[in-house]
Amino acid sequence: MRKIGTGIVAIAATTVLLAGCSGGSTPSESGNAAEGSGGSLVVWTDANRAPAIEAAAKAFEEETGTKIELVQKNFEDIRNDFINQVPTGEGPDITVGAHDFLGSFVSAGVVDTIDLGDKADQIEKVAVDAFTYDGQLYGFPYALETIALVQNTDLVGEEAPSSFDDMIARAQAAGAERPFVINTAGQKGDAYTMYGFQTSFGAPVFVQDASGSYTNEVGMGGAGGEAFATWLGAHGEAGSGEISTTIDYDTNNELFAAGTAAYTVQGPWAIETLTANGVNVKVNPIPSAGGETAAPFVGVQGFYISSESANKLLAQEFLTTYLATDDAQRALYEADPRLPAWKTLAAEVSSDPIVAGFLASAANGVPQPSIPEMGSVWDLWNAAQVQIIKGGDPVSTWNTMVTDVQAAIG
Repeated sequence: MRKIGTGIVAIAATTVLLAGCSGGSTPSESGNAAEGSGGSLVVWTDANRAPAIEAAAKAFEEETGTKIELVQKNFEDIRNDFINQVPTGEGPDITVGAHDFLGSFVSAGVVDTIDLGDKADQIEKVAVDAFTYDGQLYGFPYALETIALVQNTDLVGEEAPSSFDDMIARAQAAGAERPFVINTAGQKGDAYTMYGFQTSFGAPVFVQDASGSYTNEVGMGGAGGEAFATWLGAHGEAGSGEISTTIDYDTNNELFAAGTAAYTVQGPWAIETLTANGVNVKVNPIPSAGGETAAPFVGVQGFYISSESANKLLAQEFLTTYLATDDAQRALYEADPRLPAWKTLAAEVSSDPIVAGFLASAANGVPQPSIPEMGSVWDLWNAAQVQIIKGGDPVSTWNTMVTDVQAAIG
């Protein structure tokens, strides 16, 4: 998903080697960072976050004698390069990455577990859950991204609607030309954006176990899924019409920015566009349509440790002692402003009501599944929603999709 489109605050650069390719790690002689090992760590990062990591790296170098080499990568290349290079010994000790890299990293055997100790209590639970796979934590999460309800306060005020029906009623009472718009990616479908409404019917895409890890049990079937499908059809093109396959990402934003629509569901990356024409907005959690909490997908950014690192203890110490601090987390936020998963920083930046609204939505959310089976879901899921929105039989269309997903994942 996209990140917040706000200005980036420059962080003073420090003297850390920025190489164009990785060079592996040098084994520590003592394995004890506190004593200063003379070892080294290679860290992959993108250009945006490099200055913030440099600051923590400089302190780590000075206090432990461990050299940290930062390698700037295109973020889009990190997943495949990490999978390909770690087994050869040419990969980094640590890489930045998204939580949805996790399933492929675990399957390839290229990532190691991490023990956050008491630092785990400083991190939002949804972020820890996102980096948990089969009950094991595989990374240090630090930032969130999610979607929320954005409302035109000039039309409907700032008060959060109590439900989807309440939202529509408020917009109609205000005389809004369109009570609500939501991106369906046109004819492609956008189950990601619709997911908060789906979960409010108790129909998760996959079931989570007690540890927060996703299982491969499809959760969309049964009464909850059928109720969501029926609701989707009732508000689709053959029903009341609030949800339409004529609305793609740009159209959605244009209608809201023009003051035509009272409410939409969008991410922080769209706020600048939504307010470009002077519309005043309030961000609130997505209202329930089915009676349960609307839980949108949450994406999480963090840091992974290579399974082939010769200095895993040093890598863990750098993450949990030097990056897991208020100052380091603030530097990361200023360098690349994403919603903080670090609780004290989240409380600090919540003085901005836009940020506070998205954080409140994320607190209701669930991690987007990182399990490999998720790759078999999107096309079938999106297509079923489009068919229902366009007037297809909701229950039979939905149940066929669930059966096809189950078959696809084996």
